[in-house]
Amino acid sequence: MTTPELQTPDAAGAKVAGGALLIDVRSAAGRASAGEIPGATLADRNDLDALFGPSDNPAITLDTPVVIVCGSINGSGPVAEALAARGYTDVSHVDGGFPAWKEAGLPATEAEPTAAP
Repeated sequence: MTTPELQTPDAAGAKVAGGALLIDVRSAAGRASAGEIPGATLADRNDLDALFGPSDNPAITLDTPVVIVCGSINGSGPVAEALAARGYTDVSHVDGGFPAWKEAGLPATEAEPTAAP
């Protein structure tokens, strides 16, 4: 099994700019409260089969470069490891998660305004 690479936001952004599939595994509430990454594929980190297909019949080729982002590496790390265990050969995740991605000046939207009570 290939070990997923923990990348700086800049390195991950460059990988995405080069064609890697960017997958955001944060919850809808997490994205609403912090902002989103335009163009990212959204996935439920507890249901990888929905996006990647069953491990014996992958929907995305195993050599596709994949970058995982979550709110922190505590969310993205297990997803990256699960994809590597499924046979994906080019998996990385963002050190510092979405907050670091946004702080690095990479493409991101602002959080949704909250409604006044």
